[in-house]
Amino acid sequence: MVFILLNPNNSYTQINDFNRFLKIYVPTLYVYTYICPMSIENDIKQTKFISEYHKLAVNVLFSASWLSDKNLQVMKPFKLTPQQFNILRILRGQKGSPLSVNSLIERMIDKSSNVSRLVDKLEDKGYVERKTCPSDRRQVHVIITESGLEFIGKLDEPMSKLDAHIKALSLEEAATLNHLLDKMRNSK
Repeated sequence: MVFILLNPNNSYTQINDFNRFLKIYVPTLYVYTYICPMSIENDIKQTKFISEYHKLAVNVLFSASWLSDKNLQVMKPFKLTPQQFNILRILRGQKGSPLSVNSLIERMIDKSSNVSRLVDKLEDKGYVERKTCPSDRRQVHVIITESGLEFIGKLDEPMSKLDAHIKALSLEEAATLNHLLDKMRNSK
């Protein structure tokens, strides 16, 4: 991407690497406005961090909360929580095969969720069913219903709108970030 900017001295400057260019001057009636790029420092109004690692931790937590808020805005009209959506998404991925409650817990994004209570609420809405496991009567399996599949299908298009926020990154940047986050979580 190439940007051509008009400098205060009315000469044009070509900028090939916009990410390294921090100041943008926009001529407006002979008034030049400085547009500050978004950063964690601006978002939380903090200029100093203990270390770059501390800044990263704050940035990851802030970004996760920001994305979670966007997620909530999409789900609110459907009267669904992100945890309930996560269960429906996991069960839809099973393509009709049931899962035990313990398997759901292992696959949940939010590990602190009360999966039994969430399944109760989804069962009350008719989106899932519980069935006793034929090989182990102590274990309960959960399966998504046709009504649940139809319901979660209605969320596909609204949820895809969340991608617009993530697509600010190139595919290469997204792959790099995925790799780095995986590396961070797998450190000992």
